[in-house]
Amino acid sequence: MNESKPIGVFDSGVGGLTVLRALRAAMPAENFIYLGDTARLPYGTKSAETVVRYSLQCADALIKRRVRCLVVACNTASASALGALREHHPTLPVIGVVEPGAAAAVAASATQHIAVIGTEGTISGGAYQTAIHRLNPAARVTSRACSLFVSMAEEGWTEGPIAEAVASRYLDPIFQNAGAPDTLVLGCTHFPALATAIRAVLPRHVNIVDSATITAAAVLQLVGGNSARVGTRGAVAWLATDGAARFARVGSAFLGERLDAEAIDIIDL
Repeated sequence: MNESKPIGVFDSGVGGLTVLRALRAAMPAENFIYLGDTARLPYGTKSAETVVRYSLQCADALIKRRVRCLVVACNTASASALGALREHHPTLPVIGVVEPGAAAAVAASATQHIAVIGTEGTISGGAYQTAIHRLNPAARVTSRACSLFVSMAEEGWTEGPIAEAVASRYLDPIFQNAGAPDTLVLGCTHFPALATAIRAVLPRHVNIVDSATITAAAVLQLVGGNSARVGTRGAVAWLATDGAARFARVGSAFLGERLDAEAIDIIDL
């Protein structure tokens, strides 16, 4: 692979910035191009066919900018479109967040009873269940769509009584029973923003798997670090399909650093 080329990352909006944040921590010398398809979010309520179409368009926009690897930083797109992306671009490494997250969950669970929460599209598609059972056919998977978490994360309602009450409403039916799962997969890139509230309502022994850091490790293993630029800080080119100001405002919290709206190019897919 040509180390001078950037790594492309796309998501339906800003949630994938949690993955980009982990990628930059793991590969600080790399250059990235991030595309948020903000004009058409959320992907989680769309049909699988629509998500595939949108994902192929996002990939084409990044490939035109000569990326050397494609990271699908969206659980819904990873669940619905990863196969199509790999089929359309057989020579380009394409990495999603589902497979690394499933592997981490199987490794973390002592009982092999694993809970997965995500958007409606991710859960109904069964991608995590399939990926987990591919690794351990005997594993038990309990899943639940927690769509309200997405809006809460983007509004900044990530901690405190309201966030914990919503988390409790979603998770108590799963974890307040005998034989409950011992591992929880955050199957949406927005959900790490609510990790404090989620942790507060879970039994202490439950492991939480955030696929962002696991995905970053998988990308590093596949493409390697940019050895030609060790000691330097890579750059990020920012693309969105609508709303640069909102992308910058909301995205800053997910990325953990300030984004400048003027640095975001609005493109048409």
